[in-house]
Amino acid sequence: MNASIDPERLIDRIYEAGLIPSLWPVLLGELGAAVGGNGGFLFGVRDDGYTSAVNSVEYDQLMPVFLRDGWSERDPNLPRAIALNHAGFVTDYDLLSEEEIATNEVYCNFYRKHGIGYRAGTIIPMPSGDSIAIVMPRHQDHGPVPQEVVNLLDGLRPHLARASLAANRLGFERAIAQVDALQALGLPGAVLRGPGRVFAANGLFDALMPSLFQDRAQRVTITDVAADVLLADALGTLSLAGSRAVKSIPVAATVGHVPMVLHVIPVRGSARDIFTQATALLVVTPVDRAAMPTAEVLQGLFDLTPAEARVARGIGQAETIDTLADATGVNRETVRSQLKAVLSKTGLSRQQELVSLLAGKAFRGG
Repeated sequence: MNASIDPERLIDRIYEAGLIPSLWPVLLGELGAAVGGNGGFLFGVRDDGYTSAVNSVEYDQLMPVFLRDGWSERDPNLPRAIALNHAGFVTDYDLLSEEEIATNEVYCNFYRKHGIGYRAGTIIPMPSGDSIAIVMPRHQDHGPVPQEVVNLLDGLRPHLARASLAANRLGFERAIAQVDALQALGLPGAVLRGPGRVFAANGLFDALMPSLFQDRAQRVTITDVAADVLLADALGTLSLAGSRAVKSIPVAATVGHVPMVLHVIPVRGSARDIFTQATALLVVTPVDRAAMPTAEVLQGLFDLTPAEARVARGIGQAETIDTLADATGVNRETVRSQLKAVLSKTGLSRQQELVSLLAGKAFRGG
């Protein structure tokens, strides 16, 4: 352990990171140096598994391997720590026997291979039901984490917990700000977490519940059955890069509301804060009954190409495929192919359904 450690400075740095989440990697590195370790990790934990991570800079290459290649799922420490439910830092020997540490696959083939043979860690529950795990690794050549390091980390733990809670709250406030900005534009919106649970919603979206949307235990659902099938598919493929699932979903008109288009916008990369764990933004765009949307509007509503948007608008205005082909200077088969792409992207199966949607009439998905 670093004899020149200044606990008060570390505490200041902890609270600074609580308000500026981008500082966590630097803080983890400073904590690791202070306790005689090498860097540190901060994991998001849900359903007894790691969901995401922030790490000090020396593990930028290693962390994706840990999460991607199954090592995190086979790590014996997390389930043991959850079962122990200790409100403090624990070490390897609090969770595993010496024989387990010496023979465990993850220790032998991953941790010690990369110079992180021992560790001290703690789990901090979040009000959202998830948890944060903070892990301070130590090179195996330096031996197990000594009790004096555990004592120091335990003294810092209340501050780490408060900083984590502050960052969690800031994440929630950012989610609220996102959906409130949509409300200012006149658009219902909600931020989703996990498999599709509503995390935050603006007043316009709230007004559509439960008549149109219902906030179920597993995910938000749509009362329009055909649209809900598309929503389930879109939410189920959020994490898949290049997924072709429909993410602009037409919702039929009813007596109570005009037809709408529901956009499922994945939250990716740095936008997905570890303390918020937002997975998607839902944006609802009403379709104006009084006016046929322009090609530019259709392009944005349904992720269409310019050519597909022109075909969609033409079909909505009751133009024939032959007329559209003549007007655009392409053959009939090209227009048919573009129309087929439009139906696929809107989640519809028949040309008449597209006409009904754009005319502001009720329709039933196929």
